[in-house]
Amino acid sequence: MVVAKPSSYEEFRLKRLEENKKRMDALNLPQLSLALRSTSPKSSPMKKSKPRTRQKQQVAVRRSSRLSNVSSPVYKEVDVERVQIPRRIFKGKDFSDQFYVSHEDRADALAKAEKLQDELGDEYPSFVKAMLQSHVSGCFWLGLPVHFCRSDLPKHDCAMTLIDEEGEDYETVYLARKTGLSGGWRGFAIAHNLVDGDALVFQLIHPTTFKVYITRVNGRGES
Repeated sequence: MVVAKPSSYEEFRLKRLEENKKRMDALNLPQLSLALRSTSPKSSPMKKSKPRTRQKQQVAVRRSSRLSNVSSPVYKEVDVERVQIPRRIFKGKDFSDQFYVSHEDRADALAKAEKLQDELGDEYPSFVKAMLQSHVSGCFWLGLPVHFCRSDLPKHDCAMTLIDEEGEDYETVYLARKTGLSGGWRGFAIAHNLVDGDALVFQLIHPTTFKVYITRVNGRGES
């Protein structure tokens, strides 16, 4: 039986293993490894921490030297003064006599109002306003010409007086930002039975007073 000789690589590997074993024996590594395995590590008890307590102290709040002798402000609700007008009681408007306004009738009433404006002259600034359904019913809001408001009316909300042709005055509220008449206009419209198609001439005889002339649509008489 022929036994194969180990190769040079095998001889080299065996030689290295023998050398490593001698080194481990010299360092006594096997005994140290056994000793480490046999002894278990001592468990160190968890250190208990004492609960932390906070001490509360009341101290004076530091204030500016300029305010140190000034008492603290007291805040309270204050009613803001608004533009108010005398309250009048008007009966609801009767819409049973409402009729269709043709374009021709509307234009005719507007032309008469413009003629009346020319007859009044230029002593006081004026403008003509044709009535729409929203002006005389529902919301009762009357928007005024923007250019007229910017050039001739106050820049802030105020009470505006309307004087009719009989000399009776009506207080309304003028809203500068919205350039129109709000509170009080409803009473004027109902009192004078204004309808869709009527044309009005507003003559500014005072910074907050209008003289108002009414031209009826379709030849309607006064109610």
